[in-house]
Amino acid sequence: MAETKIKATVRSEFGKGSARRLRRAELVPGVIYGHGADPVHVAIPSYDLMMALKTSNALISLDIEGKQELVIPKAIQREAIRGFLVHVDLLLVKKGEKVNVEVPVHAEGDLGPGQHLLEHVLSALPVIAEATHIPDSITVSVEGLVAGDSIQAKDIKLPKGTELDVEDETIVLQVLAAQAEEPAAEGDAAEAAAE
Repeated sequence: MAETKIKATVRSEFGKGSARRLRRAELVPGVIYGHGADPVHVAIPSYDLMMALKTSNALISLDIEGKQELVIPKAIQREAIRGFLVHVDLLLVKKGEKVNVEVPVHAEGDLGPGQHLLEHVLSALPVIAEATHIPDSITVSVEGLVAGDSIQAKDIKLPKGTELDVEDETIVLQVLAAQAEEPAAEGDAAEAAAE
């Protein structure tokens, strides 16, 4: 996973008014925490941050007024209707350090014969990975699976250096039989029309 470099500034004003002023200036208020250090409140250019967050579990190299910090997003708040960034919590990480993250699960392949539905019980798999080597996603083959089949966490091949952060038997994907609606009997339809 490549690092995204973004410049940020330390902010000393807090509260709703300050946050609104930052957003009008196309900056996102954020806080960096971790490693027992005091939280650092920052302002980050919204476009740069939005582009970085297009990748799940983005690794960001923040240049905070000349000091380099490696962070990953932990909590992202977006405006409900328009979806613009409102606030971001960033976790301080170091190269070689293991972190708990959720990695998106993508299914590939065709299900077996018949009408089936694939249910994503977990759309993202909780894993422990090195901060600088977090997988972008995990691809799982569902080729030939039929109704009643499932894929458990232990069945998924993880990239080197990544380990599960859930029970082995946790169901990630399962195949369900498609339920076709039965057509109404002619007598029932006539009764319904008469009413």
